[in-house]
Formats: sequence, structure tokens, C-alpha cells
Amino acid sequence: MANNIESSVNSVSSLEKRKQNSSKSSNLRSSPTVGMTNYSAIAESEEFKALKKKKNKFILPITIFFLLSYILLPILTSYTTILNNNAFGDIAWVWIYAFALFVMTWVLCMIYVRKANEFDKDAEKIFDKEKAGDYE
Repeated sequence: MANNIESSVNSVSSLEKRKQNSSKSSNLRSSPTVGMTNYSAIAESEEFKALKKKKNKFILPITIFFLLSYILLPILTSYTTILNNNAFGDIAWVWIYAFALFVMTWVLCMIYVRKANEFDKDAEKIFDKEKAGDYE
């Protein structure tokens, strides 16, 4: 008896869901531009190209600096003795360099977050312009 009631309730709720989905899809079919973003028009716009160029000008040098800094530590410790000398007391330069990598990572992360917020604002302006219908 309980199984029959449960299956009846499930079938009624699934019918209601189908009706809701079909009404949503019919609304989308009748008006195809509602809620649709014209990404190809945005990609061809000068504002988007300028944003991509600005972003790449920032990301590429930071990425190269980050990777070189990290790759340099194992190279210097494996093939040279430069970092084996004591900086002060019993602390060798290798420890200072390794600690500086942690600091550098945090600093670069904070710089990136600030710049990413600027990029997001610029991207939002582009989307607002598209919503206004300027990219047809």
C-alpha cells in the first residue's frame, strides 16, 4: 500500500516537473535572444581584444618570473655551491632563498587578485555593453 502511494506521488511530481520544463523550453523557443549572450560578437570586439592583450601583458611576465624563481632553486643547489655559504650565523643562503619563495608566492598571489578584480570589472563592462545590444 505504501509503495503504491509513493509511486503515485512520484509520478504526479514528475508530471509537474515535465510541464514546468516544457513551458520553459517553449518560452526559450519563442524568444531565442532572451538570456543568450553573443560571445562571438564579444570576441570580435575591440574592447575584448584590448582586455585580452592587457591580461596577457600582466600574466606572461609574472608567470615567467615565478617559474624561473622556483626552477632556479634546485638548479643552484644541485649544480653549484653558491647557496651553501652562511648568510649570518648558521643560516645558509639556501634557507633564505627557500623562505623568500614562500613570501614571493603570497605576494604574487595578492598582486594577481588585485589585477584579476580589475580584469573582472572590465569584463563586466563588456557584458553590460552586450546586454545593452551594442554588439549586434
